[in-house]
Amino acid sequence: MNFQTDISKFIESANKNCIKIQRKDFKKDEIITTYIGKRNQICILISGTADLVRYDSNGNKSIVQRFSSNDIFGEFFYTVAINNELFVKARKNCEVLIFSYEIMKHKCIPNCKFHQELVKNVYELVLNQFSILNNRIELLTQRSIKDKLLGYFSILSLENNNKTFALPISFTDLADYLSIDRSAMMRTIKSLQDEGIIKKNGNKITLMNR
Repeated sequence: MNFQTDISKFIESANKNCIKIQRKDFKKDEIITTYIGKRNQICILISGTADLVRYDSNGNKSIVQRFSSNDIFGEFFYTVAINNELFVKARKNCEVLIFSYEIMKHKCIPNCKFHQELVKNVYELVLNQFSILNNRIELLTQRSIKDKLLGYFSILSLENNNKTFALPISFTDLADYLSIDRSAMMRTIKSLQDEGIIKKNGNKITLMNR
């Protein structure tokens, strides 16, 4: 099956067939999971949006990654090497499937249909997650604020198949996501407008050179 179009069937299979998986609801701003050693936890976001957030020793916030429906996350994808202040926080009300790595190796019951679907589709989930991580790395390795912004805008334009698109996050969160100063970012956005590279109307951006 195509996981992206048949997620409901996948979830239904989990609910009916597997006794080792949890389906949990989280309200806005609740912590879904933390990335700490030996938790051995995998999460699939059924609905809603969530952020992977880090606070450094000075209390500065960084949005490491953003998750939306069908995304998979857990410390498997991001080894904590600096500090333990790394966690996934619900931006909106979320539904999440939660299970351990061990479920990939051992079925809860013979012929568990959910395990069959999980094994069939987990590679698609993981590959999609690594594609997202690669995009994130590309953005962060850009040297200037201008290049980071244009890189991010280009990704959104491609995702929406349109040169005009709405930012899915606030400008404050965008600065956190790109690891840049918000004031400097807003000055750069104004400069991009003045140069005729973009148009901005509220949270809507148009790439003029696409």
